[in-house]
Amino acid sequence: MTYQRLLSPGSIGCLALKNRMILAAMGSNYASADGHASDQLQAYYEERAKGGVGLIILETSAVSWPAGASMPYMLGFSKDEFIPDLRSLTNRVHKHGAKIAAQLNHSGKIAQEDTIAGRQIPVPSVPEKQRSDLMPLLSSAELSTFIKGAGPDGKGPRYQVLSTDDIKTEVQHFADAAKRAKQAGFDAIEIHAGHGYLISSFLSPAVNKRTDTYGGSTKNRARLLIEIIKAVRIEVGDDFPILVRLDAKEYRIDNGIVLEDFLATAKLAEQAGADALDISAYGNTNKGIAFTEAPLVHQPGGFIAFARAAKMVVSIPIIAVGRIELQQGEGGLAAGDFDFVAMGRKLLADPYLPNKIDSGTVELIRPCIYCYICVSQIFINQPMCCAVNADLGKEHLDENIICSSVNKKRMLVIGAGPSGMEAARLLGEQGHRVQIWDKEKDIGGTARVAALAYEPNGHLITYLKNSLDQLGIQIKLNTEATVANIVAVAPDQVIIATGAQRTAPEIEGNYLPHVFDGEEMRGLLFGTDKQAARKLPWFSQLMMTVGRWTQIFRSISALRTLSKLWMPIKANVTIIGGDLVGLELAEFLIERGRKVRILEPSKTLGVNLSIVRRSRVIHLLKEHGCELVTNADVSKITTSGVHYETQNQSHFSPAQHVIIALGAKANPELFDQIHPTGIPVMQIGDCREVGYIHGAIADARTAIVKLNE
Repeated sequence: MTYQRLLSPGSIGCLALKNRMILAAMGSNYASADGHASDQLQAYYEERAKGGVGLIILETSAVSWPAGASMPYMLGFSKDEFIPDLRSLTNRVHKHGAKIAAQLNHSGKIAQEDTIAGRQIPVPSVPEKQRSDLMPLLSSAELSTFIKGAGPDGKGPRYQVLSTDDIKTEVQHFADAAKRAKQAGFDAIEIHAGHGYLISSFLSPAVNKRTDTYGGSTKNRARLLIEIIKAVRIEVGDDFPILVRLDAKEYRIDNGIVLEDFLATAKLAEQAGADALDISAYGNTNKGIAFTEAPLVHQPGGFIAFARAAKMVVSIPIIAVGRIELQQGEGGLAAGDFDFVAMGRKLLADPYLPNKIDSGTVELIRPCIYCYICVSQIFINQPMCCAVNADLGKEHLDENIICSSVNKKRMLVIGAGPSGMEAARLLGEQGHRVQIWDKEKDIGGTARVAALAYEPNGHLITYLKNSLDQLGIQIKLNTEATVANIVAVAPDQVIIATGAQRTAPEIEGNYLPHVFDGEEMRGLLFGTDKQAARKLPWFSQLMMTVGRWTQIFRSISALRTLSKLWMPIKANVTIIGGDLVGLELAEFLIERGRKVRILEPSKTLGVNLSIVRRSRVIHLLKEHGCELVTNADVSKITTSGVHYETQNQSHFSPAQHVIIALGAKANPELFDQIHPTGIPVMQIGDCREVGYIHGAIADARTAIVKLNE
């Protein structure tokens, strides 16, 4: 498929853009602690400009910094001293033909930094206190760095209900910040009027309980936004575009913004002088599931209907956002549903996505796997990172990760999982002669199981395979690595990426025929473990044999579909282990009609799932009747189920099948065998330290940097 609409030029007001692709604003925590645009932040945005995007919308920035900041490392627009670094940023972006808009904001009731400092937080009305269902899901380490809400005296935020004069002051802060943005060389500004921030709090009937001219009707609640638009217009002139980000809906918020409110506000914003509307949505942050409903929608194209509705009531350009796949974006532009497509996570995963579309190499676009680690980092006040793109946040480092190597070497990578394939890809980019061996008949390693449970993971395997094919890197499957055959090929460097060793802990009864450990479960799902299959009844064994003969077990997509019709797992399952593997396996089984109980030995579920994805998975598991037990001390497995204790009380979990999702650990066996030969060797990925996909990709990059030293 070609993407001529996405590649076509467009304009917002007087601003001409080379294509219809926009980098959506996402908080990074890359700014300096003093509010300046650091070199790390500038390099991050320059990389996206190099990648071919038409417009960059800067991450949310504080118009009255340090007041109104929601992150510890947030850009400021409140003083002239910020202008030189911001001008350096815009110059670096402009060098590559991209345009850039400053997103101006006051975080209002979400201004964490004001809470920490004990500053008063401006609000239309004092918000109601709510209990978060996210806090119990966090580990001790996460709690220690989580977004702070107690304040210096432990009493929480100090709110200031704005008077009419106070409102005028806040309006002026936006106008002054817009003036600085123009002086710094920005091409436009975006006023953030969504996501629970100050302007959004005025727009939302759930928060705004005022009885003066700034409360009550939709028009009154929009008054602050309209005054800001008009004040900014006076400051920047008619030849400087003003974008406005609006929420079309507030999810899981009683009496929140609904479509009718949004459309009325959209029309008022246009009348006040807005040149484009950026259509988003918001959810109740006290509900873990809500964050993946909005603003980081999990459903592909989840906000397109909102953009289409806005397009019908205003004449200015509409920017659509919200996990819009390329086909959806192209189709929506062709249908006139919106005018531009904003992408956040996709351009974190691959900043060169626009250029790859333009060059017709869509198959080489590194995919977002929607693991939510990027935004989860912000929850714990850490810099943004990406599970599939380990370069994110490191663009400013002089590491020559993909420079051509003059000294080409013969590189042997053992293991065709994510870490091994990523290492091979990076080595191939440098011009080395690379070969990969894997003992299995299919690539992907444990990522194949992850892809079976969570479909987006499969796109990463496909991307890595396409990249290796494009580089001419040979993958030898069904090839067991031994010291003898490694020595025989005499490589200059061996990189071991064979994955973790998975040995189930010693639990009485783990030998029983209805009990499977992680390796056996993987072998059953893909039909590769004949010994595990012998535990099954004769009919299931027959079905497994047919599956192997027909090769159908080799297709992840086919297995995902067929397993909804039949699989060798009975109706009532107990999973021992509630980390990433156990939770995703439970998700997979429940989707296929199984009743599942999870027994987790520690007090925290899913510590290796990002916070946002963890909260989503746990919410959905509970919604579908899965019982989640923490601090569960399993004593024995019997033919009828699992005996365990919690708080010194005995319990029994009936089960027709028991799956032990514990026991993953590093596997140095092959390294210890090769090292004495004198052949340079290193370990990466789970065989060195269990880190799953994110750790595997990051470890591959670290290893290649080390080889370059």
